Amino acid sequence: MTDAPVRADARRNRELVLRAAADVFAAEGLDVSLGRIARRAGVGAGTVYRHFPSKEFLLEAVLAEQVDGFTAAAERWAAQAGPAEALSGFLLEVIEKSAGRKLICDTLAGDRGWPHATLGAATQRFGRAQQRLLGNAIRAGVVRRDVRADDLAALIAGGAALRSAHPDRARGSRLVHALLASVVTKEPTFRDSTRDRGHETTACQECGAALQPRPTGRPPSYCGPTCRQRARRRRR
Repeated sequence: MTDAPVRADARRNRELVLRAAADVFAAEGLDVSLGRIARRAGVGAGTVYRHFPSKEFLLEAVLAEQVDGFTAAAERWAAQAGPAEALSGFLLEVIEKSAGRKLICDTLAGDRGWPHATLGAATQRFGRAQQRLLGNAIRAGVVRRDVRADDLAALIAGGAALRSAHPDRARGSRLVHALLASVVTKEPTFRDSTRDRGHETTACQECGAALQPRPTGRPPSYCGPTCRQRARRRRR
């Protein structure tokens, strides 16, 4: 057997282990054993240890690969869309892919004492790609100039948590759009148009049904008397 097939098999096995580890970590948490991951990948435990000396190295590699995937998404959006659509599409894609997977946020938020070189390099690449999208949007005038990259990181974390927490996927997505609308000022696909009318709302506070704005008077809060009475009883 030549070196090329050996290297190809090694790369394939490494990818199998990474995919299996990402699925198992997301579904079962970080306390799973490498043996469990090896079985999920369909390889021997020795194969896992040859590529990753410990579970901490494997976890770091999984995180770095996921962050690199977000970097690729940022670069793809920057190449295929205008500044506003690129930033909004990127944020929504990352939130959707992060929903239900608290692994990245929880791990990056804590200090687990394991090597960070690989993950650190991936995070820097992601930060540069994200900053380019944000800078383009600011220069185009579709995002407020005071928005920073760490604001986007908070929006991504909050949006993923919001999207995961809502049992209705469509309604959860609408809430994510409303969350992101606070960033953009001019792009109609992203701007929260109700902000131009004071505290007017577009959804019933009780059932979430769409509301029609009133031409005069106070903005509506409920779709009808039933929801209004239900809300009052709940408050009492």
